[in-house]
Amino acid sequence: MTQLHLDLKKLTHNFTTVKGRLKATTKIMAVVKADAYGLGAIALSKHLISLGTDWLAVAYAQEGVTLRKAGIDCPIVVFYPQFERIDSIINNNLEPALFSTAFIEAFATALKQKKRMNYPVHLKCNTGLNRIGLSASEVDDFLTKKNDYPFRLKSVYSHLGASEDPRPNTFTQKQITSFLAIKKKVEKTFTNPPLFHLLNTSGVFNYPEFQMDLVRIGIGLYGFANRAEWDQLLQPIANLSSRVVQIHLVQKGESVGYNQGWIAQKESRIGVLPLGHADGISRQFGKGVGGVWINGKRAPIVGNVCMDMLMVDLTEIDCEPLDPAMLFDHLHTAHEFAEQAGTISYELLTSLSPRIQRVINS
Repeated sequence: MTQLHLDLKKLTHNFTTVKGRLKATTKIMAVVKADAYGLGAIALSKHLISLGTDWLAVAYAQEGVTLRKAGIDCPIVVFYPQFERIDSIINNNLEPALFSTAFIEAFATALKQKKRMNYPVHLKCNTGLNRIGLSASEVDDFLTKKNDYPFRLKSVYSHLGASEDPRPNTFTQKQITSFLAIKKKVEKTFTNPPLFHLLNTSGVFNYPEFQMDLVRIGIGLYGFANRAEWDQLLQPIANLSSRVVQIHLVQKGESVGYNQGWIAQKESRIGVLPLGHADGISRQFGKGVGGVWINGKRAPIVGNVCMDMLMVDLTEIDCEPLDPAMLFDHLHTAHEFAEQAGTISYELLTSLSPRIQRVINS
């Protein structure tokens, strides 16, 4: 009854829109971590491969293993490899991002034990986001020891922490300058240098002159780019819909939901939808903060969102049981729905429960 519809034609549009802003030689890494931002990594990855993406990228090794088990054999980068998953990375031919000296040593040791040489890896540099990554001095240390490692360095990259902020931006420019200095050192060290990449979706729109050899596209594939004028160029690929399963006539003074979260100020019609915070629609959307669209009108969510249900006010809406209710679509986007509760599309989409049926529309 509750379904997440995914439009592959819109995914194609977003991929080609981004590609059209790149040089012909710039490669694309499609980011499908967190189950493709909650939308379904296997189906979307297969379509992205058919469109010509050069790499897929996941957050953790298990996400890459899931894709391998689904028959996906293209290069897969693991952004945040964990020490306890090193064997799984190697056994499934996943390409880790080397983010710390400790991980570099541990991964090299594991490869030598397995007699694996020339293994594809990527070097993650910290240029100011201060999340994970090697410092400039740690990169220097890696370069002096590179011939001791059983690695084939495929790329060197960093991540911009504010790529969507208006230019000029001092913080972002400092990150770019830091990465360019690392890039210059690496190029001097290798006869055949690896690829270099710095830009995410917002970076492609805001800093196209720094696209280098490769760009990493995540949220842009799914229809968002963190600024209204860029969003207009993309098409949200996901529609989340449900149905009204019951309608109650609530008298003035009666309450709705847990802890009497809503009190009727007049005789009201209250509809029940079969999804709740266990499905990713958090309690923050309750008590009139969020709303859904039913027969062309917005129905506010009343009371507290339950684990499996939420209630909406239908008093001013001509509606019957089993009528469709749209939480977000191309007209009322996931970005707009998320904003109602003070969050972002990333958090909303990645919170959507697996129990919501995914429907692929090609």
